[in-house]
Amino acid sequence: MSHMSQAITVDSKGFSKNGGSRGLHCIRNRFAPIRSKGAIAPDYPSLIQPNICRTPDERARPWLRVFNSQSEQDRMKVLIASTPLMGHLNPLLAIGRTLIDDGHEVLGLSASVMRDRIQAIGAAFRAFPAAADLDLSNRDALFPEWKKIPPGPERLRFALERVYVDAIPAQNDGLRKVLQEFPADVIIGDNLFLGILPTLQIPRSKRPSIVICGTSFLHLRRDDGAPLFAGLPPAISDARREEYAALSRKRDTVLDEPVRRYLNACLTGLGVEPLSMDLLDAMIESPDAYLQLTVPSFEFPRRDLPTSVHFVGALPIIPNQAPVPSWANELDGSRKVVLATQGTLSNFDFDQLVAPTLTALANEPDVLVVVTAGGRPIDSISGPIPSNARLASYLPFEWLLPKVDAFVTNGGYGSVNQALSFGVPLVAAGLTEDKADVNARVAWSGVGIDLKTNEATPQALRGAIRDVLDKPDYRARASAIGKEFRAIDTRSEILRIIEEVSGVSDESRRVANL
Repeated sequence: MSHMSQAITVDSKGFSKNGGSRGLHCIRNRFAPIRSKGAIAPDYPSLIQPNICRTPDERARPWLRVFNSQSEQDRMKVLIASTPLMGHLNPLLAIGRTLIDDGHEVLGLSASVMRDRIQAIGAAFRAFPAAADLDLSNRDALFPEWKKIPPGPERLRFALERVYVDAIPAQNDGLRKVLQEFPADVIIGDNLFLGILPTLQIPRSKRPSIVICGTSFLHLRRDDGAPLFAGLPPAISDARREEYAALSRKRDTVLDEPVRRYLNACLTGLGVEPLSMDLLDAMIESPDAYLQLTVPSFEFPRRDLPTSVHFVGALPIIPNQAPVPSWANELDGSRKVVLATQGTLSNFDFDQLVAPTLTALANEPDVLVVVTAGGRPIDSISGPIPSNARLASYLPFEWLLPKVDAFVTNGGYGSVNQALSFGVPLVAAGLTEDKADVNARVAWSGVGIDLKTNEATPQALRGAIRDVLDKPDYRARASAIGKEFRAIDTRSEILRIIEEVSGVSDESRRVANL
């Protein structure tokens, strides 16, 4: 295989040498305007210049000289590295914008298709090498075999191996080259940016700090032994735990073990030690910090969470990414507002969820249905559009969510948590990617209804939506979790964690200025 063809060696610096009241959403999690001091400065010298380091700590970790120099002591250099999918990049953009607003330098590394979005937050951009410079949004075109594999372990195995593991050599090469020109203090990646794995294998004293952002449910082994990505609620009996154990043994045979062998062959080909633990566990336990973008009440309980895991709530919504629509004045409280979307990935067939939702609510005079097409043109939505529906390609969620009474979703993790942060109850219908597990948490936490299907009927949708709108328990539970979100100052918490793992804090900056 091409991803195993070139071995790499590691230099002395550790890098490869080759190869409630929803209108009162927490104000502290909103962005301030970008400040000019967050702009990218000219390139810093190469990491490999130990003679200019002035302290023992700097000699061990050369990038710390950025803080110890008189002119740069008050800011970090942060490299954001993202899988080229909007659901993975958007959280990193929000973090990057927060860092820039706080005065730090940010550079984004991803596929060329993400250039404009990364530069729009005020960050510099570098593209992956050609082998990883792909637009993964059109997955079916890149991987025609994908469509022939039904949802389940075999499809997940295909995705992990072909989409994520195969990208490791080129992603690692791109990361190494960027670090030579931009000696980052911290690298922030998403939980499926596997190109970070070779760097994670390097001793902590010889690499930048690494923070991974959990853009999906917590991909960590469960206490009850249930396999991940199966949409199973926590076991409440010994019989159910035995059932889950049997399912996990089967899943290990057809998914986990083959993926582990495939990954370790790739790492060995790069001259990197193979992993001794499960791939997904490694992405959570190995980094210096793992930011889980939710609250504990929306994650299945675990007795022994790794110390790396931090629940940080929902990220601030980057404002003004889409204009307020011309029909905005219709969301005046006279009708209940139902928001429906299939997100930005599984939105190539609106007959799965959006169209049936429009049909389901077409004759509900007390309901206004708002649809966002996740960036696709609205004429991609087939069939007659009911008179009580309003459509847009994109909508500004910071404006919309405070006005929404129910959210119909296929289970995109980011949008589900954003809705919950405003106390909005949900109706979920989706089984692909991580959606079965996300939607299982919707039902388990009591914030909505999980229809447990990829093809919900208008009848099932109407019944579920009316229940969520008319029965107070769903809204009460969503409001309680919304209050839990609002209790977290997400922006401050993320800055605190990143500064802590980087070895830089406000106190150390004050001392440096004395």
